[in-house]
Amino acid sequence: MLLRSIKEGEVRNVVWLTADVHYARPTTTTRRAPGSPISTRFWEFVAGPMNAGTFGPGTLDATFGPEVRFCSVPQGMKPNRPPSEGRQFFGTVRIDGKTGGHGPSP
Repeated sequence: MLLRSIKEGEVRNVVWLTADVHYARPTTTTRRAPGSPISTRFWEFVAGPMNAGTFGPGTLDATFGPEVRFCSVPQGMKPNRPPSEGRQFFGTVRIDGKTGGHGPSP
């Protein structure tokens, strides 16, 4: 229902920011998946923890035709890797609702 409202309201530049997983991955939808009731484009940015064991994602649901642009965990990497291995990815984001400007936080 939420995605249908976004589509019907012609909302543009939808971005989802999610966390509470142990990897980082930006994903976009670029096409309508077969059988999907909604055709819209959006981005999902997943951020991992600052200090916890790292492990990779499961299989993506194909409903909205996701396209992974990057994944911080190489396929087949041994799970629960420590922060000392450099696989923790996190950051900040600043969004200016008045002007539509965006960019990294200072």
